[in-house]
Amino acid sequence: MQNITIKTTSNKNIVKFELEDFITKNQSFEYKNIDETSTSPLAKQLFYLPFVKTIYISGNFIAIEKYSIVEWEDVQDEVAEQIQDYITNGGEIVALNESNNKKIPVSIYAETTPNPNVMKFVSNTLLTKTALECKNIDETKASPLAKELFRFPYVKEIFFDENYISITKYEIKEWEEITLELRTFIKEYIETGNTIIDESLITKTETHQKQQEAYFDKLDVTSQQIINILEEYVKPAVQSDGGNIMFDSFDEKEKRVKVILQGACSGCPSSTFTLKNGIENMLKDMLKDEAIIVEAINA
Repeated sequence: MQNITIKTTSNKNIVKFELEDFITKNQSFEYKNIDETSTSPLAKQLFYLPFVKTIYISGNFIAIEKYSIVEWEDVQDEVAEQIQDYITNGGEIVALNESNNKKIPVSIYAETTPNPNVMKFVSNTLLTKTALECKNIDETKASPLAKELFRFPYVKEIFFDENYISITKYEIKEWEEITLELRTFIKEYIETGNTIIDESLITKTETHQKQQEAYFDKLDVTSQQIINILEEYVKPAVQSDGGNIMFDSFDEKEKRVKVILQGACSGCPSSTFTLKNGIENMLKDMLKDEAIIVEAINA
């Protein structure tokens, strides 16, 4: 029997229902209404719930975007139970037949970021449920797509998160010379059903462990407050700019908050200003402590 884990996302309207085993391999599916569910009997059944807006099926999870008529806290357990019962009774999640071998329609658009050396490539489908940063080709074990992108001589670093890829370039090229080439490559790579990220291969580093609920529960109250502030008020903003921020530690004696910057935020000329005049001032105000200091350990 498949156990289902309920996971929230940075989008309050989307919740992921994770399974122990992979549902699909090298393919992702998006259903915007019941008329599009010919390949997924489960998605068709879920659309009978009046609050379901969009369904994504990829890897080992089913992500559902809801309309605002309900709150997830009120219905997510019932949805998980419905999925559980459907699978237990032998229901088919995705009908993998020959029609699935055709190209997956994918839309990719490029978006500039505050970091002049980073471009954000946004997909209309979910790419990963676990953020992944690759500083070089040796760190691409979990992502065949990243490995292929590093074959472009001007690609310096790659960062994946949910539905976008932030690519850092070397200065040997200007974005107007390479953006179309990268966008086309990413689009064709995903459309042909190639593996983007194998999340089972993502190394569970200390940084990843610090993002887990078990780690959060062991922290002091102030550290937990800091994480909640970063998650609710800061992370959505930096994600929209193609980056990410993660809590590393808090020193009660020094009042020092250490964070990790990823994607477009890493090496960004404006990151120091953002840390000091944005995040630091926010924490001082919300925690009522003017002694708070924020620093990025990888700036």
